[in-house]
Amino acid sequence: MDEQAKKAALRHITYGLYVIGTKIGEDDVNAFTGNWVTQASFQPPLVAIGVKKGTTSCDGILESRVFSVNVLESGQKDLAFKFFKPLKRVGNKFEDVEFYTSTTGSPILRDALSWFECRVTDVVDRGDHTLIVGEVVDAGVHRDGKPLTLAETGLFYGG
Repeated sequence: MDEQAKKAALRHITYGLYVIGTKIGEDDVNAFTGNWVTQASFQPPLVAIGVKKGTTSCDGILESRVFSVNVLESGQKDLAFKFFKPLKRVGNKFEDVEFYTSTTGSPILRDALSWFECRVTDVVDRGDHTLIVGEVVDAGVHRDGKPLTLAETGLFYGG
């Protein structure tokens, strides 16, 4: 296989950019920026996410069996970039990012375009990421707008 062609072809898959959160233990939360997110079923409503193995968030999702997906709005590149690196929780914030919790206890960003929460139904352990399937158990929309895409940031993750 031509490695450069493979990489280029896989990078043509279109992606959004999301902040994915989860509960950590009984009273803490964590989140990361992710782009491997897709709806997998209408009935029941299922979503699949790819999460890098060996991370606090991956371990938290596998332990708590819940996660949230915060859909970012076009132009919120800086917010997405905040969750590429570990953030310290200060009171009810991830540094200066305000959030709240709802059904699952996973963080929902106040400034996200929309959000949904899932309970884990299936886990596929292959490669360097874990594929996690969750059933949507709650959702909300903060405002109308256009979702942020990976292409808008000029970054490439995949291939």
